[in-house]
Amino acid sequence: MKTAIVTDSTAYLTPEEAAKHHITVVPVTIHWGENTYRDLIDISFTDFYDRLVSDPVQPTSSFPALGEMEETFKKLAAEGYDNVLCIVLSSGISSFVDNLRAFAEHFNTIKVVTYDSHITCAGLRYMDLLAATMLEQGNDLDTVEKALEVMRDRMGVRFMVDDLAHLRRTGRLSGVSATIGGLLKVKPILTIDIQGAGKITAIAKERQAKKAFEHIKKDFGDAIANVDYPVRVTVFDADEPKMKAEWVRDLQDSFPQVQVDQSIIGPVIGVHTGKGAMAIIWTQDYQDLAAKYVQ
Repeated sequence: MKTAIVTDSTAYLTPEEAAKHHITVVPVTIHWGENTYRDLIDISFTDFYDRLVSDPVQPTSSFPALGEMEETFKKLAAEGYDNVLCIVLSSGISSFVDNLRAFAEHFNTIKVVTYDSHITCAGLRYMDLLAATMLEQGNDLDTVEKALEVMRDRMGVRFMVDDLAHLRRTGRLSGVSATIGGLLKVKPILTIDIQGAGKITAIAKERQAKKAFEHIKKDFGDAIANVDYPVRVTVFDADEPKMKAEWVRDLQDSFPQVQVDQSIIGPVIGVHTGKGAMAIIWTQDYQDLAAKYVQ
C-alpha cells in the first residue's frame, strides 16, 4: 500500500524538504483588503511583516477549500497512491481538521486519514518529517500514526509576542487568557496544550524580552531534564533574525546534547502573532523515533 503525505503550509517545510520526502504542501490563504495571497507563494516573509506594521488594514487567514483538497487527493490517486495521511494545523486553532474529516467520510477515490497535530509551525514540520521517514522505511499507516502519537505526547512549546492584540483580534485567545497581557510593556508568554485540545493559552508575563527568554529557557530545561531520548528543538521567529540568532546560540551553549534547529513564523501564523514573536518547540528527535520502527 502506497501512502502520500499532505500537510498545510503552516509547517513551513523548506521546498527542498518537501521535494526530498514527496510531501504535498497545500498553501493556506491570507485575505488582505481586496486581495488574497497564498502563504509564501504570493507574498514573501519580509514583505508580509513590513506591511503588517504599516498597513491600517489587518489581514485574516482561511484554510484551503474542500474542492481544492479534493483535486489534490484525486491527483495523488492518479499517481498510484492508495492512502493519504493529512497532518495539519491544530483543531484548537482552526476548524480545518473537522471539515477535512467530515469530507473524507464521503470521499471514495482514495482513503484519506486526517491527523490532528495539536500544534503548528516547527511542531507540524517535525511530524511531517517523522511520518515521511517512517513511510520511506516501509512502515504501514497504523504504525506511523502510533509514532505520531508518541511524538505529540513528548512535544512542548513556548512563545512570546510583543502584545496580544493580533491573537485577540483573530479569536485565537480567550478573553480570560488575554488579560495576562493587558499591561503595557509586557512580554506575554504562551503555550499550546498539545496533549489536550491544542488551544493557545497565556501562562506568564515578563517585563523584558531577555527575561521572557530566560523563563522560556527554564521551562524547556525542566521539561527535558529527565527524558531518556534525544531531543530536537526549533527556534523560530516573526521577522526577528537577530534575536533568533541569540536564542540559538544560548540554547546550543546551555544544552549541548540537544539538536537546535531554526525555522520561521510564516505569514499565515504571523496574522495571529504579529511581528516580533519568538518561539521554541521541542520533542523527541524524529530520526531517533523513526529508528525505533525500522522494519
